[in-house]
Amino acid sequence: MSDLNYKTMAKKAAVLAVNPVNGMGLFQYLEGFFENGIDYKVYAVADSKEIKTNSGLALIVDDVISGLKGREAEFDAVVFACGDAVPKLSENMDKQYNKDMMEVLGNFAKAGKLLIGHCAAGMLFDMLGIADGKRIAVHPYAKAAIKNADATDEKFEIDGNIYTAQTENSMWMMMPEVIKALK
Repeated sequence: MSDLNYKTMAKKAAVLAVNPVNGMGLFQYLEGFFENGIDYKVYAVADSKEIKTNSGLALIVDDVISGLKGREAEFDAVVFACGDAVPKLSENMDKQYNKDMMEVLGNFAKAGKLLIGHCAAGMLFDMLGIADGKRIAVHPYAKAAIKNADATDEKFEIDGNIYTAQTENSMWMMMPEVIKALK
């Protein structure tokens, strides 16, 4: 008998990191994926692969968001690693990298893939119309901005293919479910 591995392969995640990204949130995803054998690539929602955490730590990630466009089929899930997303998004909505991010998120949703995120992720999912009628957890400051989803006060929510946590401080409660879905 050959050395074929009959074990099911873990799914692959595309991780979107805004600039600056919340390091605590980003590293919870990356550590969880690494420790559980889940393949991932990190894409900067920026013009450069060089980004920072909102505490100033410099990072060089795998690629920029434009490198993910058209390659969504290679991944089973997209993860939105929040940071100073809301103020930066509103300041830079006209930037191509933000337009690319919104297109990529929409493409993952159209394909019925897993949509995972914390903090403002639910707000972005709502803005795109991909969370309509779904229960989502969002940062308490973003709750009032939710128009078509059901923004709850729960620390995390899973509704169909959408996994959201209120903040990086409640992600640890959601991560076991994320890992289970990606294994």
